[in-house]
Amino acid sequence: MKYDFRLLRTGFHDAAFNMGFDEAILESVAAGVQKPTLRLYAWKPAAVSIGFFQGLRDEVDTDSCAAHGVDVVRRITGGGAVFHQAEITYSIVIPETSPLAPKSILDSYGILCGGVIEGLRGLGLESSFAPINDIVSGGKKVSGNAQTRKKNCLLQHGTVLLDVDVELMFDLLKVPAEKAKGKLIQDVKERVTGVNALLGRTVDYSEAEAAMASGFSKALDAFLTESGPSAVELDRAGEIARTKFADPSWTGRR
Repeated sequence: MKYDFRLLRTGFHDAAFNMGFDEAILESVAAGVQKPTLRLYAWKPAAVSIGFFQGLRDEVDTDSCAAHGVDVVRRITGGGAVFHQAEITYSIVIPETSPLAPKSILDSYGILCGGVIEGLRGLGLESSFAPINDIVSGGKKVSGNAQTRKKNCLLQHGTVLLDVDVELMFDLLKVPAEKAKGKLIQDVKERVTGVNALLGRTVDYSEAEAAMASGFSKALDAFLTESGPSAVELDRAGEIARTKFADPSWTGRR
């Protein structure tokens, strides 16, 4: 069975707009005015996103983020703090009635993360799903994913790391004990990597974007129709970004 999807390639935006964009797409798919949607995008400037349930002051050194020109945003999905820099990000929105959105969260992660796995295969990397929501290649994490269900739809978004600056990441995130920072950095370097390091070459954004589009199409048996976002979605994305994701009361609510 072929699934009919809309493909949006929206390029680079700031953190608040990116999260507003994902939520605007969720609204339009939930209202039935747009079909299930795969969006591919990136972050400019770099950003730290925290999970919906996390405490901003517990997780993020906001002074360091400001000094480095790094955005900080709270997601509507759960999970941990993520540093978005050299990566490609996807979001996928589908009605909960779709066979691609089984009620089991683990099963749905397994299905949708298949798109990333196939995308990485297209770049020349074998990888596998590591429950509950990671993808590993060469024994190291290369992708993290998060999910929420709202308005009778499933929204999942995730990152595919191209490069990882672990030292900068730990300047931006708080660690339990400063004296343990060196060991934590080394541990993360042993557990997390990027596509470029695994392949021994540089994969640029456009190559990664093409691979992920092809990967999701193959893994989900999806027919992707490329289009631009609607004017309504763009307006809503900007409105949600301004009134929610760029609002310090939202970001600092925990």
